[in-house]
Amino acid sequence: MVRSEAEWLQALEATATTIRGCTRCLLHANRTNAVPGDGPAGTDVLLLGEAPGRDEDASGRPFVGRAGRILDAALKSARLPRESVFITNVVKCRPPDNRRPKPDEIAACRSFLMDQIACVRPRVIVTLGATALRGLMGPGYGLKGARGKPLRFGELPVVATYHPAGVLYNRDLERLLRRDLRKVARVIADSSRPSRARKSTGRKS
Repeated sequence: MVRSEAEWLQALEATATTIRGCTRCLLHANRTNAVPGDGPAGTDVLLLGEAPGRDEDASGRPFVGRAGRILDAALKSARLPRESVFITNVVKCRPPDNRRPKPDEIAACRSFLMDQIACVRPRVIVTLGATALRGLMGPGYGLKGARGKPLRFGELPVVATYHPAGVLYNRDLERLLRRDLRKVARVIADSSRPSRARKSTGRKS
């Protein structure tokens, strides 16, 4: 059965509601808010990060702290407005002290990510950092070898780039992040698929 845009949006919001009440792993015990994701349903680009940080845990929204401001600027430079992309993480709750998510925590959130990809129906997935890349593609992938290479997740092209948080420690990476996002914009421009109506899930998705 073919779903309407309204039905896809409803399914995406239902996944977000489930995420907010999730207790599948121990990360839920210390969270303030789970962070399902943010952005339109039926958009072209899905950005995938690692995990929420302190600011994201407080607000319930992804990439709202210092790394988020770097990401916003990079998206703007690529002419990909933030409101036109869907942003989520491989893990939906903040790990203690912002440590990297453990494999079992990533596995606990895996079905949520698959549901979000199915509902958003992006034309390209962008992985931000090594953890996001491995969380999507599997443990055998490394950012150094994957960046700039043609990758696919099923039928979807995947662009692997640096996490905006890395720019805080190495400003040289900002130029490369922006270059990769401009590549994403070209992938979209080169696609012949007709554009689809976009309906935002708002701040609670």
